Formats: sequence, C-alpha cells, structure tokens
Amino acid sequence: MPQLRLALNQIDSSVGDLTGNAEAIVRWTRRSAEQGAHLAAFPEMALTGYPVEDLALRSSFVDASREALRALAARLDAEGLGELPVVVGYLDRSERETEERRLGRPAGAPRNAAAVLHRGEVALAFAKHHLPNYGVFDEFRYFVPGDTLPVVRVHGVDVALAICEDLWQEGGRVPAARSAGAGLLLSINASPYEREKDDTRLDLVRKRAQEAGCTTAYLAMTGGQDELVFDGDSIVVNRDGEVLARAPQFAEECLLIDLDLPAAGPIPGGTVDDGLRVDHVTLSAEPQAAYEPEFPGGYAERLDDDAEVYAALVTGLRAYVSKNGFRSVLIGLSGGIDSALVAAIACDAVGAENVHGISMPSRYSSDHSRSDAAELAHRTGLHFRTVPIGPMFDAYMESLGLTGLAEENLQSRLRGTLLMAVSNQEGHIVLAPGNKSELAVGYSTLYGDSVGAYGPIKDVYKDLVFRLARWRNRAALERGETPPIPENSIAKPPSAELRPGQLDTDSLPDYEVLDAILDLYVDRDQGRDAIIAAGFDPELVTRTLLLVDRAEYKRRQYPPGTKISAKGFGKDRRLPITNRWREHA
Repeated sequence: MPQLRLALNQIDSSVGDLTGNAEAIVRWTRRSAEQGAHLAAFPEMALTGYPVEDLALRSSFVDASREALRALAARLDAEGLGELPVVVGYLDRSERETEERRLGRPAGAPRNAAAVLHRGEVALAFAKHHLPNYGVFDEFRYFVPGDTLPVVRVHGVDVALAICEDLWQEGGRVPAARSAGAGLLLSINASPYEREKDDTRLDLVRKRAQEAGCTTAYLAMTGGQDELVFDGDSIVVNRDGEVLARAPQFAEECLLIDLDLPAAGPIPGGTVDDGLRVDHVTLSAEPQAAYEPEFPGGYAERLDDDAEVYAALVTGLRAYVSKNGFRSVLIGLSGGIDSALVAAIACDAVGAENVHGISMPSRYSSDHSRSDAAELAHRTGLHFRTVPIGPMFDAYMESLGLTGLAEENLQSRLRGTLLMAVSNQEGHIVLAPGNKSELAVGYSTLYGDSVGAYGPIKDVYKDLVFRLARWRNRAALERGETPPIPENSIAKPPSAELRPGQLDTDSLPDYEVLDAILDLYVDRDQGRDAIIAAGFDPELVTRTLLLVDRAEYKRRQYPPGTKISAKGFGKDRRLPITNRWREHA
C-alpha cells in the first residue's frame, strides 16, 4: 500500500486578518514540511477567519481573500515549500452563472471555499456543498454551494476533499468519495464548540468513514471568534471507524500521522452521488518510496466535562480580549459566586496582573460579601480596590426619593456607572457577570449588572456556575495551588443584596428546578404542556415561562458572551421582542 504522511494543522485564525493568517499558514506549513509531511491541511476559511458574516457580501473583501490566496501559493513556493501540497480554506466567489440563476443569486456570489496549493499555483479549488442554515449559521444567506467532488492524487493516493457540513449532513461528498474510489477523505472544519459535542463529533466521523469506505480525517479549528469557541479535537479514523489519531482540545497543534492507504485506480470522472461532478487533479502519481513510519498516531488526553466547559470559557474570553486589542479587564466583585467565577476565568485567560476588581459596597452589603471579595483578590493576585457607593446613593435618594424596586435598581446602576467611569479612565474593558439563568428570567438590572463589553458566563446556567467553581478549586488543589474562589462564595445562598436579608429564592425557585425548566423551554423549545408533563408544577412552569418571555428586551441589550450550549441567547435563539404569543396563556 502507498504511504502518506498527513499533517493536520489545527490553528487559530482571526477574522479579516489576511496577513496574520497567511503568516500562520506559512509558519505551520514549514513545520509540517520539516516533519516530512506529504500533504498539509488547514481549517475551513483559515485564511480569512470564520465566520466572516456580512464581510462575505463585500466584494472588496472577497477580492482581497482571492488575492491573498494567490500570494500565499507564490510565497510557499518562494520559501521552498511549494512541493508540499497544502489544503487551505478561504473566501471565494463563483465564476459560473448557471447555478446562481437556479438559486436566484447573482453571478459572482460568494463561496465558502478551499484550495489545494502546489508549486506556487492554485492546483484545485472547490466550494462547500452542504450549507448549514441553523443555530448560529447563516450560510444560505451568504454562499452558493459547490457542485463538485474534488479529488487530488498525492503520491499515488486519491484524496477526496470536503468542508465541515459536508460531513454533518447525509449524502453528498461522503458517499461520492466511495463511488470515486478515494483512499482518504479529508474534511476541513470550523465547527463551533458546544457541551458534549466532542462525543457527537467522534461518532459522526466514525460513521462517515464507514459510509465513505476509506480512512477519514477531520481537521478542526481552535481559538475563539466573538461568541464562538473552536475546540480543536481533530480526528483521524480508518475505514472501519477505529480511531487512529486524536488531537488535543483548545490548543494549536500539528497532528502528524503516517497512513497506509489504498493505491489509486483509474482516474475517476463524470458525476457521482447527488450529481456531483468529479474534479480530479494529479499532483504526484507515483507512490512514495517505502519508509519507516515515525508518526503512528495517538490519542491526546481528554478533558472531563467540567474541565472542557471551563477551558471553553477561558478560550472565549482570551480570544475576545486579545483579538480586539484590549490589555486588561475590570470586574465588579460582590463576593458572590458569579463575579468570583468570572474573576477566576479572567485570571486564567489574561493573567491576574491584567485583571482589576472593584468592591462597591452599599448599606445592604454584608460583611462576608466584602471580605469574600477581598479574599478572592488575595488568592488570585488580581488588582483590587474598594469604592463605597453610599455617598452617590444618598445624593440620588435625596434628589429623587425612590422606593421599592427603583431604590434597589439604583444601587446596581450606580455600580454600572462607576465601572464604566473607571473603564473610560483606565482603559480596561468591563466584564458582565450575569449567568444564563438570570438572563433567562430577567433577574438583572439594565444599565446596572448588565453593564459590560463581554459576558463570560452568559451561556452558563446557575447550577453549572457552582459546579465550575468547585471544579476550578479542585483543579488548583490537585496542582498544589491555592484555590482561587473562597469557599464561602460557593457555600452561601445567592443574593443580590439590594435590600435587607434579600435572597434569590425570594423571587426565583431553587436554581436546580429553575434550570431544568429553562433547559426544556430555552434550549429544547418545549412548550408549557410538555414541560408540565415532564413532572414540573404547572403554576411554577407558567410563572417561569412568563418571566422568560417578558425579559426578551433585556437580553437584546446584554453584551456578547461565550457560547457553550446548543442554544445560547443571541443568534441561536431569535425571538421577537414585541410578541403577544404566550405558551402560558
């Protein structure tokens, strides 16, 4: 059997940074070549970053992407890397009018594309065939689908190529690879992270390898882009679904593996499954001279569920801060569990020396809340100061004479104003500490605790907040470090402390029950009757659903934050603010 050393370059790209992304591709290609790779690959839209959203509709950006691809091919050749075929994703446009007319799109519509670069040229280019149009994806809004099965012959092996959704949907390029007699199916991807998606991904790749009848390589992106996180976890399986190699999670990596693959037969042609036209290019017809394999594959250590979620939150915040040119973050530290977890995530993401915390006690702030905030700062080493809001609060009250909820919310808004003033003065970005449970039911104050540029735990239910805090402390102990979160912040009942003796349970059910209802309503789109049938109290369900529906206007004004679920608040869940439909009518 012919041998092929495959290099899967699991890298982080930044949207719009064509120069920086090209530099990274050159650097990782050189590393692949130095390790003797015969074929190197990079993730979906690695050259432009992903997702580009409405940048795809700007002809200037499409032109720049196409030019950057040609320049990249020339540069690889000029630097002595031209003999190594490189598969790289980029933004292209269609040159064909027939398909665009059928889809009602103008000629030259954008394409989510990939190319094989070889000897200074674009040897083969193709577009994604299956376009996702669910959750955070809007690819039907932007792109036209590809209608080919791209196959490149490398050292006597036919390698079929695909892009992300081509594996996630039935039909198309997977069965077409079998029909074309491919020895390897290589898919490049930018599939965002979700909890427990790694198991789903592995099952998918195994299934598709068996359907394609050949070894299948799934190359993933890593890093973060706005609310999305990419967790890496590239996978190679053989035709029987046996895992040959698996890359680490949340880390850049060049995954190298030596493969024994079937020799290519006659050059395939014509059309195959789903009417895909085979587009075949031969780069090197003769097999590589036999060599002793150096990279047999391997299985990178897996993170447990809580460690995986925590790593995603750290990755998302780090990417947002660094890619947007910020240097430091600012957090209002209440002594409670939410701000404590956000502070721990921030210290891990950008370093404690770049994290600033402010305690802003009022007359209702407990002694333990003040001391817990100071203890957190002591344990983590973040910058800490205390600025009481009493004088500001008294001035407002003297002028306005507020009572009840208005008085309570004034405290939160004063804290938000104070944080933004320090942010403007010192150049930090403010992190909003709200969790998904609070955002779901509107248990937050607009222009108060919702103030911030980014919400690290925006997609984390309260029950999971506690779990992650406990996990982070255990992880510290296992490493011989000081746990960052004071035990009292974890153990005490949650409270906004905006009135004497206030507890969250005064307004909300126990979070364990609330989160279970929210999971069914928000994440799974279950209606009132279905939730009640699942065993929940009808009156509680009705009240919870009413709170969720009424809070839509608040959620629209909340900052972006890391997505870890299948349905985060934002692009995943798009409901009208003005909406008279009620599940609980």
